[in-house]
Amino acid sequence: MATTDLAARVLALEYSVGNNTEVLSTLPGSVDTFYYLFVGSLVFFMQAGFGLLEAGSVRTKNTKNILVKNIFDACIAAIMWWAVGSALANGADDYTADASNGFAGTTGFFRKFDAGKHGNRSAYSKAGWFFGWTFAGAGCTIVSGAIAERATFLAYALYSVILTGFVYPPVVHMMWTSGKFSAWRSGPKLFGDCGVIDFAGSGTVHMTGGVAALIAAACIGVRKGFPDALPEGQPVYQALGILILWMGWYGFNCVSTLYIDGYAQSAAHVAMTTTLGAAAGCLGTAAIGFVEKQYIDPGYVYNGVLAGLVSITSPCAVVSPWGAIIVGAIGAFVYVGASKGVKAAGIDDAVDAFAVHGACGAWGVIACGLFATPFYYGVSYYSDRADDCAGIFYKGKASGSLAAAFACVFVILAWVGSTMGLLFGTLKATGLLRVSQEIEDAGLDDSKHGGAMSEVVSEVTIKATEA
Repeated sequence: MATTDLAARVLALEYSVGNNTEVLSTLPGSVDTFYYLFVGSLVFFMQAGFGLLEAGSVRTKNTKNILVKNIFDACIAAIMWWAVGSALANGADDYTADASNGFAGTTGFFRKFDAGKHGNRSAYSKAGWFFGWTFAGAGCTIVSGAIAERATFLAYALYSVILTGFVYPPVVHMMWTSGKFSAWRSGPKLFGDCGVIDFAGSGTVHMTGGVAALIAAACIGVRKGFPDALPEGQPVYQALGILILWMGWYGFNCVSTLYIDGYAQSAAHVAMTTTLGAAAGCLGTAAIGFVEKQYIDPGYVYNGVLAGLVSITSPCAVVSPWGAIIVGAIGAFVYVGASKGVKAAGIDDAVDAFAVHGACGAWGVIACGLFATPFYYGVSYYSDRADDCAGIFYKGKASGSLAAAFACVFVILAWVGSTMGLLFGTLKATGLLRVSQEIEDAGLDDSKHGGAMSEVVSEVTIKATEA
């Protein structure tokens, strides 16, 4: 009896061990999926930051309009990313050793996540789709702020569809997925087999949105009062928007590891460098503004944070803490110079979208080819080519990551500039881009959204204070 009982217990123990082993084998995938969903939600919350920043940068009579457009960005991006965008960005292509494609994916349209040839029902795959959507929506929102207070709703909807569905996705495919530039590929790449280091998207997301914003602002024309008599804005909304964006950036950059199991070292390092880059960008622009104006300009402080964040987004995983500070500080000068240049060119970019996202995005990509260290490159990419593909300040080959960085900047300028130039040029030529002067003077809220926000509360507050 004792022998039979012992044998039964051994069998039960073997079953328990086998069952636990099977459960534990799925744990890393579940953890990675949760990481995607949770940190991706931080990226989505950046839409609230963009909304507050842009609402604080426009006249009260256009507040409803800019907020509705920010919410529509997320909605339009969701439909387009499901129908077309994720397929062009992440679908399979015929890119092999001869680089026969590498421009855009050709599978996964109207994604079903079925069990077919190109389907994937896994939770991680669906979480990856969700994360990709948050990036697409963020890139699209960059444009809405640049042309605030004067764009028609039709023009806004059209560019949202085109940008999230057809312009941004090929950039993702080329620079990240399996295209000729992607440093993530283990197979053949351009430029000394290095590819472009664009870890979280200074180029892929921010420069794409920034270039589109510049084209849109140039085509739509200036607002009445440009450049010296524009509204100062509402600093409380602007500051809160910046802080929310900064928080969301930890999702934007850290989850670009794509996994947390086995990549915690990289994610933690990214959080540190992201913080230092933002701080250096803010302090740098504040110092520039103080020298120029003899006071600390809140606008420089707010956009300085964003300039540092955009600048560090590409190199966040491959630079040292000192490198992150240098990249963010240089980003401050890039932002200020670009902002002044855009205004000098007679372009009214309402939120400095190009200076922040376009110019600093290009700088962030180039910074990788200068400051990437072999050690951190090996942690986040491939250690066997770390010495060759590090930045040239760390004895990397100039024909590797730096050459790829300049090529990336050129390709994004050419692709986004030409496609969005065609779109916004056509909208302008057909009279569909800008509202009439009468509507603009009255405010978009009054003509498009049932009336402008009431000023009664403000008047009551003033009278109470005087009393």
